[in-house]
Amino acid sequence: MKSETLRNSNSIFNIAEAEDIKSGRTADVYFENALKTLEEYGFDGSVTMEVTVSGSTYPWILISGIQEVIHLLEGRRVNVEAVPEGTIIEARDIEGVPVPVMTITGKYRDFAIFETAILGFICQSTGISTYSSMVRVAAGDLPFFSFGIRRMHPAISPMIDRATYIGGADGVSGIMGAEIIGIEPTGTMPHAVSIILGDDNAWKLGLSGNKRPKVALIDTFEDEKFAAVHAARIVKDLDFVRLDTPSSRRGDFSNIVREVRWELDINGFRNVKIMVSGGLDHNSVLKLRKAGAAAFGVGTSIASAKPVDFAMDIVEMDTRSLSKRGKFSGRKKVYRCPKCRNIYVKHNSDSPLICACGTELECLSTSMLVEGKILNIYPNPKDIRDRTLVEIHSRPQRLRLEQEL
Repeated sequence: MKSETLRNSNSIFNIAEAEDIKSGRTADVYFENALKTLEEYGFDGSVTMEVTVSGSTYPWILISGIQEVIHLLEGRRVNVEAVPEGTIIEARDIEGVPVPVMTITGKYRDFAIFETAILGFICQSTGISTYSSMVRVAAGDLPFFSFGIRRMHPAISPMIDRATYIGGADGVSGIMGAEIIGIEPTGTMPHAVSIILGDDNAWKLGLSGNKRPKVALIDTFEDEKFAAVHAARIVKDLDFVRLDTPSSRRGDFSNIVREVRWELDINGFRNVKIMVSGGLDHNSVLKLRKAGAAAFGVGTSIASAKPVDFAMDIVEMDTRSLSKRGKFSGRKKVYRCPKCRNIYVKHNSDSPLICACGTELECLSTSMLVEGKILNIYPNPKDIRDRTLVEIHSRPQRLRLEQEL
């Protein structure tokens, strides 16, 4: 299968364009080799392939990245079922069967070249959304914002912001990411403004007007507790002071937060809250929340979250159940108990669909693409995020995670 050059080879950025992905040019070469072999043999049969988790160290898995797969396969003569984005699953059901988050049926030669892209879409996005959901648990009801796109390649910044938002973030810093999500981007000001204008001018000019919340970055020059009180005195209706203290000057960040909170309170600024950022992860978010922080900017730990190790395997040839060693053959569906949240994987012919607790199971496997046609309007990121929040608050793992942090 010879790939056609779709863009200028002298591109100044080392990125794949959408046309490159849609044409299969981003595939591992052995899929191209396999298709050549099958074409020579004359194979033109249908298969069913499942995407399952090979292994994960996360306490749960929050699915995202499905939307891009749907758009990739749109127009191809394939059928796709998937667990909706924003759904929490485990790697295996209660009986130890791998949970198929996506099932693709069609002629192998029609979609095999896209296996690399399909897994790439789901693996990385799900890793980010999963870790974001862990930060959501650590932050409790307090807001946290995604500040991590500067740590990753700019070509994927919208994906990072979307996955982080789906995982439970209250906002994202990326202009394009926020536009795709359908929200306003979130940001305060860089230290550069204070260095150029001085703190007083930076705060007065940067925080003028009625736009809320008003957040003063206070650790450019002064000690945090003195700067916090100073900013609260000169900025009318200040909502937050933001601490982005470098690790080399930080010591125990929790103690700095407690000290700043104390100074604000005794000087009559109980209404001014503390936002923290800089090298945070889900553990430090919980620790700082307990110390008195009221908002969090979380970057690298979410943006560079470990991808979930999904694999894509044949489980059926035409109508015959068949898979490689280590996999469970046959087409399956994913079910969940709405009461106890147990996950079940059932062969199409299995019955009854009743949980061990006696409750009727709900089917999570949702038809999304039939003969290459998208069935319904895809949920927007806000609706997916709402689903995530419901899922998080219904999971017993949430309580375990809070106890372990």
